[in-house]
Amino acid sequence: HEQQFTHHPLLVLSNFGFQQIQVKLMASMFQNMFPSINVHRVNVNSIKRCLLVSYDAETQLLDFRHYSVKVVPVGVSKGLKKLLQEKFPNMSRLEDISELL
Repeated sequence: HEQQFTHHPLLVLSNFGFQQIQVKLMASMFQNMFPSINVHRVNVNSIKRCLLVSYDAETQLLDFRHYSVKVVPVGVSKGLKKLLQEKFPNMSRLEDISELL
């Protein structure tokens, strides 16, 4: 879990589109707490956490949610997933590598 805190979280602001000065100030404060992310250049594997801040205009309260994020391969066979995650399966009973895939 310590590796999660080596990178800053992905900040998601929800319901901060109101024109009131205090709402704009809160949004600006949260955005300046963390470095900005260039979506075209970011390495998805480096995003380990997500911080969701949601503003409720009726109650004027903030909801904070902090998530741990893990990137896993999708749409590949179980054997290939193990290889991609650097977990080497026991291949002693296989005659060919294609049996693993």
